[in-house]
Amino acid sequence: MNQIDEKKSKRLKMPSAFTILFGLIALIAVLTWVIPAGTYSTTSDGTLISGTYKTVASHTQGLWDVLMAPIIGMIGNKQTTGAIEISMFILVIGGFLGVVNKTGALDDGIRAIVNRYRGHEKRLIIVLMILFSIGGSTYGMGEETMAFFPLLIPIMMGVGYDSLVAVGIILLSTRVGDLASTVNPFATGVASGIIKISPGVGLFSRIILLIIVTAIAILFVLHYAEKIRKDPTKSLVYQQRDKDMETFSVAARTAEPKPLTKNQKGVLVVFCLTFVIMIIGLVPWTSINSHWTFFDSFNSLITKNTFLGTILGKDIVSLGNWYFNEITLLFLLMSIVIKFVGHINESEFISSFMGGMAELLNVAIIVAVARGIQAIMNSGMITGTILHFGETGLSGLPKPVFAILAFVFFCVLSIVIPSSSGLAAATMGIMGSLAAFSHVDGSVMVSAFQASSGLITAITPTSAILMGALALSHISLITWWKWTWKLIAMLFIITCAFLGIVAVL
Repeated sequence: MNQIDEKKSKRLKMPSAFTILFGLIALIAVLTWVIPAGTYSTTSDGTLISGTYKTVASHTQGLWDVLMAPIIGMIGNKQTTGAIEISMFILVIGGFLGVVNKTGALDDGIRAIVNRYRGHEKRLIIVLMILFSIGGSTYGMGEETMAFFPLLIPIMMGVGYDSLVAVGIILLSTRVGDLASTVNPFATGVASGIIKISPGVGLFSRIILLIIVTAIAILFVLHYAEKIRKDPTKSLVYQQRDKDMETFSVAARTAEPKPLTKNQKGVLVVFCLTFVIMIIGLVPWTSINSHWTFFDSFNSLITKNTFLGTILGKDIVSLGNWYFNEITLLFLLMSIVIKFVGHINESEFISSFMGGMAELLNVAIIVAVARGIQAIMNSGMITGTILHFGETGLSGLPKPVFAILAFVFFCVLSIVIPSSSGLAAATMGIMGSLAAFSHVDGSVMVSAFQASSGLITAITPTSAILMGALALSHISLITWWKWTWKLIAMLFIITCAFLGIVAVL
């Protein structure tokens, strides 16, 4: 019987994330032979101009282009922004965690958390999901959550859940937060700016949507978590539980906690402070309130001071305006701080940092390969044609129908353009004009656009955050789909109803 199960398991084994992504790249290359090439005229800032679509000479993609796509996905070109900054961030996070793990502080800290929350696991899930949802809604929290997965998985498994629960807490909550973005500068801000409306327009309705979808996501995760705690065999990743327990050192990290040393306490303080600074640095304070200029003013005092500006640097970016370069620098700096706080010698520090980077190399490369799908679409010049299909199909429809179909159209485009700012730049100029022709408020288009981005990046293999999270957690894409499809369908229906209502208000 065991031999039969083993043979069946081998037959049903899913291809790796790399194989799936290369298959999608090859499929898009084939489509460039079928879909006509076309482009739009653009403004000086790259926004596409409605009504300017024109067909151009076909630029079909071949084997060379398929193999080149992930390379362009990493380093970028004129048409596609590379994923190098995200991949570098992931690698440095790996190094940071490697140094932290060298001190043993993280393992002992996790043991203390597991021990403290025994019997209160539901409360922990609810609090974490609310926080992650707020992060997704306010500043587009996404790829920067990669550091949380290896931390949360052993905690959730230690209290009787599985790795899917941990991934759901982080990934689903940030995605529903992104779906109902409130002041996210990379979604709400960019999209509103393109159609020249204030990001605050429609804010109240989006806050209501945020509360609804966050509550639904929390209930979904809690229901699954309780089901598998009562019967672990109902876990969708039960067959790999023993392996996950070993991979994520669950037994060691959830054993009876022992007192932390003074050095370990110092390391954990630096560890927590790192994430607090990262969040403060990424939240667009002046976008939330134009009077919240404390960090900008403080930064000016430093950079304009002759002594401090010379010693620390005149190009320091103020908190609230950070992006991947700045948070990567933060984790690198804090790795060095932990070296001294934890009294790690130089050779052990380098070995631990490089070892940690090596553990996340797979994830960093997956992010680049996923970006390759967008690269080959742009190189094949079929993105404009797909946009044109939407432009011609949506004009002249009733308000609720237009809003819902625009959302569906954005969902399709989000599969091939998973970047919220990239999707906004490619579509909002056109969709904003179409909305005006149909007498639909521009804020409805902003809501439709960002809802599609948040929803689709939770399931599409072109999403760097999804593929990176699944690679980190050793969960297959099919398993993820099997678990989340009901939630995604529910969120889709709720979003359609929301857009239909706000379109006529």
